[in-house]
Amino acid sequence: MTHATDQDIKSNGRGNRRSSRAEVTNLPNILTYARIAAVPALVGCFYFDGDAARWVALAIFIAAAITDFFDGYLARLWSQQSSLGRMLDPIADKLLVAATLLMLASDGTIWGVHLVAAVIILCREVLVSGLREFLAELQVSVPVSELAKWKTTIQLVAIGFLIAGAAGDKVFGQTTSIGLGGLWAAAILTLYTGFDYFKAGIKYLMEQRQ
Repeated sequence: MTHATDQDIKSNGRGNRRSSRAEVTNLPNILTYARIAAVPALVGCFYFDGDAARWVALAIFIAAAITDFFDGYLARLWSQQSSLGRMLDPIADKLLVAATLLMLASDGTIWGVHLVAAVIILCREVLVSGLREFLAELQVSVPVSELAKWKTTIQLVAIGFLIAGAAGDKVFGQTTSIGLGGLWAAAILTLYTGFDYFKAGIKYLMEQRQ
């Protein structure tokens, strides 16, 4: 009986290891890893002069943004949603957006009062991350609203235009202006959707105190 029990334990252990290995190496998570790996490559492009570097940076950004859609879509389609994916996906998104906004501010593409829009977006990302962590401890999940999805789309498109920046202006003169306008639109939506998360957090915080 003891021998059979030991065998069962060993078998379960091997099964769990195989399950964990499959979780780490499934395609949705690989796409998330690729998005994280794209961040230093994208940042590196800003250290090279010339239009070519901007177009390469834009190509990297677009590819990374596409993985943001497909990792979640494929995970749901193939029932490969995992704790690792749920943890890394928002981290990858925030790294991509934050690093790019910082580089755009550093090289002067985002300048003057437009920096306020970038700061709003960055602050919201930090605050929502903290709020999600707090709610996760309460085992509360706040679903992403349709408006938040639109905010993310507008934000990514605006950043894409800003990455093209001066290089894009040579092709279409309003490239940077469109990017800055989109950045403000995303910032306004960021305030609105961020307030929704804040209300949800306050609601559960008050319930915990009662």
